[in-house]
Amino acid sequence: MSANTVDRARPVPGRAASDKQGNPLSRGVAIGYLSLIVLIPLAAVVWRSTDSGVEGFLQAISNPQALAALRLTFLASLAVVAINVATGTLIAWVLVRDSFRGKAFVNAIIDLPFALPTIVAGLTLLALYGPESPFGVNVAYTQVAVVIALLFVTLPFVVRAIQPVLLELDRDMEEASVSLGASELQTFLRVILPNLLPAILSGAALGFARSLGEFGSVVLITGNIPFETQVASVYIFGQVEGDNATGAAAVSVLLLAISLLVLFAMSLLNRWGTRHDR
Repeated sequence: MSANTVDRARPVPGRAASDKQGNPLSRGVAIGYLSLIVLIPLAAVVWRSTDSGVEGFLQAISNPQALAALRLTFLASLAVVAINVATGTLIAWVLVRDSFRGKAFVNAIIDLPFALPTIVAGLTLLALYGPESPFGVNVAYTQVAVVIALLFVTLPFVVRAIQPVLLELDRDMEEASVSLGASELQTFLRVILPNLLPAILSGAALGFARSLGEFGSVVLITGNIPFETQVASVYIFGQVEGDNATGAAAVSVLLLAISLLVLFAMSLLNRWGTRHDR
């Protein structure tokens, strides 16, 4: 082996570390853009929420109307998560494992809530389930309407989280389980579900975080009735209209903190689910 070959094969000191660290300019641009678009506006909201001090912040989030709106938002979001976990898993299973006419159309419909403006979704839901419903179902201005609106906008999260996992799932494990005498239910619970669980929880966490701050789809169909159908995002909007920006910012910061905790938990779940790959 020649000296030139040895020199080319020998690792250059510092190259691996440099490749791992990346380009400082790229990192600077990414962090600067993230700060300008996300971090600075969030910091401004947090700063605005403390205009009246800590006591004013606590008073704003403990206001009876605010507490009622937060309670409804959390309970409705939890109900939506439970429904989405069941129906989202079923829909993803059908789209991946079954073949039927119109499958491509159904698969495209799943993403419709992402593409449709949420205020249009609210108007559509009001036309379908309001006083002039063609189906004779009127749930407008009730808490049921809150759940229906949130279900509409959060449908894709669990479905899209589970689909790629189902596509990559090793079918040999299922066949081996069946060959050993396990029923279809036992195979699903003991072989398939453990592999799907991280994706299910991730999709549920994203749907929950989206439900906490949803506005457009609920503002029309719920009627914004204080202590009955008013959710947190609509309450915040009402506070802004009432020239109480500090109170609105305080409730917004509380929702932001909860959403960040949920997303952080989702990140931990993703790391746990991919621990074997690492």
